[in-house]
Amino acid sequence: MEKAATRGQPRALAAIGSMVTGSVPHAVLLVGPASSGKTTLALDLAAGLLCSDPDPTARPCRLCRGCRLVASGNHPDLHRLAPEGPGGQVRIGKAGDPESGTIRRLISELALLPAEGGSRVAIVEQAHRINDDAQNALLKMLEEPPAGVTIVLCADDEECLLPTVRSRCVRIRLGPVAGREIERWLGELGAADAPAASRFARLAGGCPGLALAYARAPEAARLRGEVARGLIDLLAASRHERLTSVRSLMRSAAALEAALAEGRKQVAPGDANAEKEGTQPKGRRGRKAVAVVRPAGDADSSDEADADAPAETAAAPKVSASERRAAASTLMSIWASIARDLAVAALGGRRQLHDPELMDELAAVAPTIAPSTLPTFIARLAAIEVQLDENVNPELALDVLALAWPRPGRAA
Repeated sequence: MEKAATRGQPRALAAIGSMVTGSVPHAVLLVGPASSGKTTLALDLAAGLLCSDPDPTARPCRLCRGCRLVASGNHPDLHRLAPEGPGGQVRIGKAGDPESGTIRRLISELALLPAEGGSRVAIVEQAHRINDDAQNALLKMLEEPPAGVTIVLCADDEECLLPTVRSRCVRIRLGPVAGREIERWLGELGAADAPAASRFARLAGGCPGLALAYARAPEAARLRGEVARGLIDLLAASRHERLTSVRSLMRSAAALEAALAEGRKQVAPGDANAEKEGTQPKGRRGRKAVAVVRPAGDADSSDEADADAPAETAAAPKVSASERRAAASTLMSIWASIARDLAVAALGGRRQLHDPELMDELAAVAPTIAPSTLPTFIARLAAIEVQLDENVNPELALDVLALAWPRPGRAA
């Protein structure tokens, strides 16, 4: 697919190309990190299937009526569905008259004849946010799909989908995109100059959609740096200061998430790898909240934390639970990056840092941190991030991490 918009995913593109030129399955599951290009790849497949070029190997041609309609987002035979509402889920919809943006409404639309007389394609973004009832309704469509219909599910985590749904899909995996590839792509789009493109590619960690959001939201990089420096300052803070500061950092992370969401809104339909993923919490289907596990004998994560907690923590913030989880997830992602960069800086690495602008701060504090504490903290952060996906209280999770964050002066 020479004119595909997707970049940095050669194997996935090859699989999509074979579907366009050969036999296309009725259901495709695209799995990969958020903002790695799943929606763009799905649109490449849709453009290829809806293209009218007589030569299958030339599809998508990007010139015919079908390709232009896909690029503008107005093709009548292309149906898109994404999570909506404060819960950030794809819902099943009413049985009689299903509302727009639900699985039942999508099923009713796919039951109609194609408007252009060819194929029909349905793209479900953030399919890991489909609740169980909606998945069971979708399963019936996957078992007996209408002729000419291809359903594409884009999911960050396929484990959130029912095994019966996964088993009926052809799975294609996407991985992180190389930083140099993202840099070149941002330059081609004119979204950033070379130094800025290099930084955004590093901050994005292999996710081109996230890099483009940083480029199109100037405040986002500043806010990210503010949060990162706050986490570095947290190393030398007292217990009470940590619990107070982590709430402030969560608010900054919420502002960062809002800035990135605004950057994603500026993405044009034809922009390569530019997804609106990540604007909803990346948690799994709603599950019962679980307690954060604290290792026995860890003084920093004892119940004394409740006594030291600032008064502001008693009142719940006037934001939705999904927004709080999204802010906590963003903060934890930056936290993991800083912990990793501290370990790299301690070994003398500089070129491998995610954010070169923090080089001096990291180099100054890294020698004071005991090397063994960083892997331990990263492992704890990963475990708590899983619990955050399972609907654990975001503030409690951040409190535990704030108290577990290594302290300077303990290096051997």
